[in-house]
Amino acid sequence: MLVFVREVGESLVIGDDIIIKLVDIKRGVVRLGVSAPRRVEVHRCEVYKRIQALKGKPRPSR
Repeated sequence: MLVFVREVGESLVIGDDIIIKLVDIKRGVVRLGVSAPRRVEVHRCEVYKRIQALKGKPRPSR
């Protein structure tokens, strides 16, 4: 796993067209903003696992 240290307002770039921005941190809760093309699905992990379970696909170990 690659770990980054970011401050509020700073971003990460994945590939050429996905940007993840640290929007806010309050009481241990981190808010992230994700900018990605519409063709890229973006889900919280627990939602992704439910979608995969409904499709009958194995879940990732993360």
